[in-house]
Amino acid sequence: MRKPEAHDLLALWERGAPRHPLDRSALLCAWARPELPVESIADLPLGEITASVLRLRVACFGERIRAHVDCEGCGERLQLSVSIPDVLQPVAEPVLRDVEAGGARYRPPCLRDLAAAAGERDTERAARLLLARCRLDGGGDDAARSSELSVLEIENALEVADPNADIAFEVRCEACGHLSTAQLDAAELLWDEIDVHARALLADERLRPNGGGLGRGRSTLVRRRAHYRRRAVSEREIAGGRHDFPVSRYQPSAIQCQAS
Repeated sequence: MRKPEAHDLLALWERGAPRHPLDRSALLCAWARPELPVESIADLPLGEITASVLRLRVACFGERIRAHVDCEGCGERLQLSVSIPDVLQPVAEPVLRDVEAGGARYRPPCLRDLAAAAGERDTERAARLLLARCRLDGGGDDAARSSELSVLEIENALEVADPNADIAFEVRCEACGHLSTAQLDAAELLWDEIDVHARALLADERLRPNGGGLGRGRSTLVRRRAHYRRRAVSEREIAGGRHDFPVSRYQPSAIQCQAS
């Protein structure tokens, strides 16, 4: 994967700023996987989305992630430093596209499924809705009524088939000794970094139209910077932008509900 230039990151930021987080996940994955048809992104297993986004993160900002998490026990802020190659889990070959568990066959969830469950506030009901959508033999209602033990069996089987769908690691607080689990949202992490980087580029005083010696990428940055200053774009104005590549086109009510 080629290293994105400054104007690439700014273009990505412009396209992703008005979007729902699920849409941004699809956008980042599409940028990382240009060989795939755009319409196929929303149907990829979530772990494949995560792995693609993290590889894009390596190309943009390197392998090392420095972040923090607040201790659930005492509230102490804990600094984290992890390596992306260490975080990504190996995937079975050939890739498992469906598994048998709980007396039925299931496929790993995709962004389309998350969009369908985005409006469900009850986490238990949302999890069962995902399982019902992922059941391949047409018994969705049965999946939604599965026992807690059966749901656990299905979730464990899906984790084996798609190990990067939910990346988490244990964190122990040095202050109080509390052990908790920190989850890594790859798309949210990368988007936050792109957002910070893009805003810094737009504010960079070195990018002056009369600075001389600007290449094509820098000239693009200058034009965009001037464009934003003329419009005095606020966060509210950005949020009202057009979605030209949304997952929301597949499940509009779910995404719009969350984005409002």
